[in-house]
Amino acid sequence: MFGTSGVRGPVGETVTAELALSVGRALALDCDRVVVGRDPRESGELLTDALAAGLRESGTDVLDIGVAATPTIARAVGWLSADAGVAITASHNPAPDNGIKLWQPSGQAFDDAMQNRIADHVEASDTDLHPWNELGTRKAVDARQRHVEAITATVEIDDPPSVVVDLGNGAGAVSVEVLQALGCSVETLNAQPDGSFPGRPSEPTAEHCESLADLVGASDADLGIAHDGDADRMRAVTGQGEFISGDVLLAMLAREAADPGQRVAVPVDTSMAVDDHLAEIDVEVARTKVGDVYVAERVTEPDVVFGGEPSGAWIWPNATLCPDGPLAAAKLAALAAERPLEARLDDIDTYPIRRENVETTEKTAVMERVAADVTGAYDDVTTLDGVRVGFEDGWFLIRASGTQPLVRVTAEARDSKQAQTYLAAAISLVEDARDATTEA
Repeated sequence: MFGTSGVRGPVGETVTAELALSVGRALALDCDRVVVGRDPRESGELLTDALAAGLRESGTDVLDIGVAATPTIARAVGWLSADAGVAITASHNPAPDNGIKLWQPSGQAFDDAMQNRIADHVEASDTDLHPWNELGTRKAVDARQRHVEAITATVEIDDPPSVVVDLGNGAGAVSVEVLQALGCSVETLNAQPDGSFPGRPSEPTAEHCESLADLVGASDADLGIAHDGDADRMRAVTGQGEFISGDVLLAMLAREAADPGQRVAVPVDTSMAVDDHLAEIDVEVARTKVGDVYVAERVTEPDVVFGGEPSGAWIWPNATLCPDGPLAAAKLAALAAERPLEARLDDIDTYPIRRENVETTEKTAVMERVAADVTGAYDDVTTLDGVRVGFEDGWFLIRASGTQPLVRVTAEARDSKQAQTYLAAAISLVEDARDATTEA
């Protein structure tokens, strides 16, 4: 039922009011007080009502913070002394989708074991329904100002830059308030919350952020910020209007966060450009499974001071264990104030990355055969998340898609010819495994 980012999928199919009601009832078995909020999707209103009904009829109190950024919801769990939080959001997914993501008081998302417990309760239809005079309450609470204050208390900007913020019609307005409170001049793009995402698709990719890049490049702005629908992600463009790749942005933020001898957490598909840039200051990389919940787990280790995913999720564990797009926006604005982002890009070497997909309906069997074949053929093999093979000058990664009948193949090297060679080798492994599985 749950993936790495909670439940997510088309409304009326994967995600229904019935499911939300069941999750609320299941969550109430262990919780007396739950924070609930949502992104601007219209379906979020009925899903929130259904989930709140499941909680309340089980005697659990609901603190409803309304339309809010997911990091606001996640942080509010601890602020409001609640037992858990629920974000009704499909994050960067398109408008027809919605989802349910669960949060711990620490700000960390529910881990696999916690999600499995809820899923087991839902499957078994476990409930503890209360009589009419023992129902939980539902109270409206505003947590946005607390979020603004939490960020501005930890970020200082001596010479505030000019920033364009593309909210993508999502719930990230808290970023605008934070940047203004820090003294920045702020212009907004796609600022009206609208869950149909009329301004651009929710996911802040280079293609989707062309209007932001053009606006920043043609203006006197020092940088541009882009969020997805629930503002847990943050992507950026330089003052010259250049979209910054996720790996480069990760290297930039991680280097500022870490000191020599410390570590940063990154997923297995992260570019070795990050390793190289951090090695210059004696900072090591700790690799995790793909998914912000796994990055969050790793940053709880004592010497891991930052975690990030190239997709745009950034975690500073001394602040919170959730990906916080508004906090990342403030941190990046502070960096831009000290030194232009375009100048920082020049310090980071980048390497060619190649990606392809191989179609198969037998993902599990194919991956098992690939793992067996690779283990005997290469020296540096890790199976933390898929199969990753390392070389002195590059690597390739083979992972099954979590949602589609595909095996994804990624390869990187310090020159394009070698990257293509590694990609071809990886694709051959997958195709051979697929053919052998089909014949069997």
